[in-house]
Amino acid sequence: MALWAIALYHDTGMTAANQERVLRGTGVTPLSGVGTVFGYDPDADLSLPDPPDPAAVEADAELGRFRRARERVRENLAAERERTAERVGEEEAEIFDAHRQFVDDPEIEAAVEARVGEGLPAEHAVDAAFADAIEQFEAAGGVTAERADDLREVRNRLLRELLDAEVSDLSALPAGAVVVAERLGPGDTAQLDPEAVGGFATATGGRTSHAAIMARSLGVPAVVGLGEELLTIADGTTVVVDGDAGEVVVDPTEERQERVREAGRDVAVRHDPVATVDGRSVEVAANIGTPAEAPGARDQGADGVGLFRTEFLFLDRAEPPGEDEQYEAVVDVLETFEGDRVVVRTLDVGGDKPVPYLDTAAGENPFLGVRGVRLAPGERADLFETQLRALLRAAATDAGDGLAVMFPLVATVEELDDLLARVEAVAASLEEAGLPHRVPELGVMVETPASAFVAGELAARVDFLSVGTNDLTQYVMAADRGDERVAGLHDPRHPPVLRALDRTVRAAHDAGAWVGMCGEMAGDPDLTELLVGLGFDELSMSAVTVPAVKERVTETDAERAEALAERALAAETLADVEDLLAEEGAE
Repeated sequence: MALWAIALYHDTGMTAANQERVLRGTGVTPLSGVGTVFGYDPDADLSLPDPPDPAAVEADAELGRFRRARERVRENLAAERERTAERVGEEEAEIFDAHRQFVDDPEIEAAVEARVGEGLPAEHAVDAAFADAIEQFEAAGGVTAERADDLREVRNRLLRELLDAEVSDLSALPAGAVVVAERLGPGDTAQLDPEAVGGFATATGGRTSHAAIMARSLGVPAVVGLGEELLTIADGTTVVVDGDAGEVVVDPTEERQERVREAGRDVAVRHDPVATVDGRSVEVAANIGTPAEAPGARDQGADGVGLFRTEFLFLDRAEPPGEDEQYEAVVDVLETFEGDRVVVRTLDVGGDKPVPYLDTAAGENPFLGVRGVRLAPGERADLFETQLRALLRAAATDAGDGLAVMFPLVATVEELDDLLARVEAVAASLEEAGLPHRVPELGVMVETPASAFVAGELAARVDFLSVGTNDLTQYVMAADRGDERVAGLHDPRHPPVLRALDRTVRAAHDAGAWVGMCGEMAGDPDLTELLVGLGFDELSMSAVTVPAVKERVTETDAERAEALAERALAAETLADVEDLLAEEGAE
C-alpha cells in the first residue's frame, strides 16, 4: 500500500510568491505546514479480477460469505465507534452509526442478493451494488454528494473482508506526516494521531464531509477538494499546506518555509481570561456541536462557549430530541463551563443543514428560504417551544447563571418581537406548571445585511448580538460559500463585509449590548488585531485555535488596533485590506 506523507509544522496560512505554484481547495482547519509529499491510496489492494463463469458460482455460498463479511464489518464499526467516542467525542463517533446504516441498508442488501443471483461472486456483487448507490448520491450534488465517500468506505470495508486484503494502518504514520490522497473516509481520518501526524490534503471532498468534520475535531490541519492536479505532484516535492487559505503551495521559497516553521511553534494554553497590552478584556470562547466537545474546548483554554450549535442534537436520527434530552445536553455543557458564559443557538437547520424527518421543502435556493427562525418557530413552532422550555429550565439550575440564548437568521424587528413574545409565553407556561425556570441572557445572530442595518433596533431589545461571518459574508457578497466559482468573493476581509461588521458593533455598543463573533473569521489569529480594533467584546471559534487567538490578544495594543481598523474601513478593495494587514503583520 502506498503512503504519501508531509512532514508538517503548524501555522495559520501564507500568501503565494510568483514563482510558486498554488493549488486551491477548501481549508478544513486553520492550520498550515511545510514538508515533503508521498501518497496513500484507500482503494489499494481492492481491485477485482474478471468474474468467473456464472454457472460456477454457488449463490448460497456467496451469500453466506457476504453475510459473514457484513457481520465482521459491523463488529469493526462498533469497536471504532467506541474508540472514537472516547478519544474525540460522541458527535464524531456517530459517523460510524451512519456507516452501520449503510451496512444494513435493505436496498443495498437486495442489490447484492440480486447480483449474486445473476451469477456474481460476493465481492463483485458488493462492488456493483455500491457503485449504483454511489452514483445516485453523487448525482444529487451538494452535501448529499459528499456522503458518497462514506459509501465508498463501507464498500471498501466489505471488500477487504471478502478479499482478505490488508487493512490500512494510518495510526503508524511517522511523526509530522500528512496523508495526501484522492479522498479519505472518516475511518481513515479517525486513525490519525493528532500528536504525531501533521495533517492531510485530498483531491476530492468538501468542508462538510465526515473526514473534514473529524479533522476539525482532532485539530489536524487539512485541505480538501484540491483536484486531480494534487496527485500529479512528484514524491519528494516540497509543499506548503495552508489549511487557513485552502491552498497547497508547490515548491515554496525558503523564506515561506521558514515563516511557516516559525509561526508553527507551539502556543501555550491559557486558562485565565486575557486582555490586550493596554488592559482591554476580550473573551475568547469556543464553538461546539455536542456536550462531548465541551471538555476538549475547556482544555484548550476557552473562556466559555460562544456558539453551541444545537442542530447537531437533531441530526442523524429519525425524530427530534425531546425536551428532557435537550435540557440534559445544555446542563452538561453548563456544568463543564460552570462560572463561564455558554451561548446556545436555537435550532438552525435548512440551507446547507437539511433534516430529512422535518420534511421541509428546500426551495429553489435553500440559503434564501426557510431556515433558522423561519423554520423554528416559523413552520415548526412545536420544535421551538420544546427547545425554549428546555433552555429556560436549564437556566434555573445551579450552573445556569452562565446560559445565554441567541436566535439565528433574524432579519427584521418584527421577527425578534415575535420571538421575545414566545419566550414570555413559554416562561408563563413553565410558571403555571410549577417548573423551575429563568429567562437567560438573550441575543440575536447578525448574519444578513438586513440585521446589520437594524442592529441598533435589535440590540435595544436584547442583551447581545453575535455575528456569524460565514453567512454574513455570503449574503453581503451574494456568493454561495459552497460554490468554488465564487470563492474569491467569500472573504470576510472585503470592505463591504468589514463595514457591516463595524456598523453592527457600533450599534450594539450604542444600545448597551455586548457583541461577539462566532464565524470562522474569529478563529484567524492574523485577524485578531483587526477584530479587537473593530470593538468586538467576544470571539468564538474552533477550540483548536483558542490558544493562538488568546496569545494574539495579549500582544495587541487596543489603541493601535483601532487605528488599523479605521484604515481597513477606509480601504476600497480586498487587495488594499490584504496589503494593510500584511504591512501591519510585518511590523
